[in-house]
Amino acid sequence: MRIDAITLREVHMPLVRPFETSFGVTRNRRILLVEIQSEGLTGWGECTAGERPFFSEECTDTAWAVITQELGPMLAAESPEHGGECPRILRAVRGNRMAKAALENAIWDLEAQREGISLSKLIGGVQETIQCGVSLGIHESIPELLATIERELEAGYQRVKLKVKPGWDIEVLERVRSRWPEIVLSVDANSAYKLRDSDHLLEFDQFDLLMIEQPLWHDDFYFHSLLQKRLNTPICLDESIHNRRDTLAAIEMESCQIINIKLGRVGGFSEAIAVHNAAQERGVRVWCGGMLESGIGRSHNIALSTLEDFTLPGDVSASARYWAEDIIEPEVVVSKQGEIAIPDTPGRGYDVRTDLVEKLTVRKEQIRAMAVVG
Repeated sequence: MRIDAITLREVHMPLVRPFETSFGVTRNRRILLVEIQSEGLTGWGECTAGERPFFSEECTDTAWAVITQELGPMLAAESPEHGGECPRILRAVRGNRMAKAALENAIWDLEAQREGISLSKLIGGVQETIQCGVSLGIHESIPELLATIERELEAGYQRVKLKVKPGWDIEVLERVRSRWPEIVLSVDANSAYKLRDSDHLLEFDQFDLLMIEQPLWHDDFYFHSLLQKRLNTPICLDESIHNRRDTLAAIEMESCQIINIKLGRVGGFSEAIAVHNAAQERGVRVWCGGMLESGIGRSHNIALSTLEDFTLPGDVSASARYWAEDIIEPEVVVSKQGEIAIPDTPGRGYDVRTDLVEKLTVRKEQIRAMAVVG
């Protein structure tokens, strides 16, 4: 396909309520959106990097620089026929997976539109609805958290995930399990613990958790494997998994029993599909994590979640949980049964509200082709 123009925008979107993890508190999102125009069609991608380089080495400003100076011109100089060609086109730049994913996912969107099929069908999705869980940040108090859980369960969500850290864990779980002994419950530590906390982490076993996500270092397999041998609770790896090779290493080392697949963290649909397939072939369950995406990134997560091995409720929840007004229409909604119906229209299945995007845009740059050496 001929690329006519690549436009990068930074939009500012305030969250409905603050979201706190062990990294800190997020109140406003600086989101990078990629718009690629090709032969009368427009594809959209979203960079899921955070405002600061805490979850990963990438952040909003590094992604802007690498897309405008390197990745965007590289892609603009090519005519990719499908999204799977993007890793080859962009491979001269090491890392920067979230920046790469923003571009690659827009190409997959374009390809689906050109072929006249939904993005989910293009990537091999088979599910017509997906199960939804909810991710809850650290709250000011336990009673406030309990009230939030009550509200989300009434909304139909099938799994509750709680952010935890030292000092906000055992007592919280005791209160939650006492109130709801039967709900599907998991926790996410975002690397808040060390191996010396192993005895403390063993206390999590009493709460019948679906998983504990990334309890130890963000770049580790080995110490997670030691911890998993002691824990009955399945460990889920998130930050440690960047590609198919990491997936195979983690499974071989028995570092985890579950893998969280995030499109931005692994670099886009091509690698996400490869991670999914590697895990499926080895009997390891996967699910789709979230990064406080706008509706554009959320629509890509919905498509990814239709692959066969996504059997656990993911973090793909309703637009209204995060935004007073989302930049897509229709907005993402979750049924009372805790499910999202998969769009069957060509492309990502949700229209972009370009008027609102323009209103929220604080900077914009159009990217042109460059000569790539090497």
